Amino acid sequence: MPFLNSSLDIVAKTSKRLEEDSYAKFKYDATAEQDAVIINRVAELAEKRGVSMTEISLAWLLTKAASPVVGVTKLHHIEGTAKAVDLVLTPAECAYLEEPYLPHKLVGVMAQNTPAAAKEPHIWSTGNQKIEQV
Repeated sequence: MPFLNSSLDIVAKTSKRLEEDSYAKFKYDATAEQDAVIINRVAELAEKRGVSMTEISLAWLLTKAASPVVGVTKLHHIEGTAKAVDLVLTPAECAYLEEPYLPHKLVGVMAQNTPAAAKEPHIWSTGNQKIEQV
């Protein structure tokens, strides 16, 4: 995934996972340009507020969910997560972040978890799963 530099331009970031994770590329590359608009807005608000992008993102998420599940692997992620609890975004800031959002097309397991795809073979199938019509 790309990250932003201080001028809010997308720049390439390289890691072993980015180079080898073909599923993530399949899942996210198609929407990278549309996602970049929102990422840039998160970076802009973070710079304006003097906080991290993590704090802005999680503060927004907390307006949508009472207890979001956040995966962290580094100490600074935990610290940013804790700080986000005290950051309250204004309705205008939330609207600014949400305005360019376009729903993503479902991919992977979610795309195949539909009645139309139920009869198609899946590499993770282990039997005769059936999707019941409700």
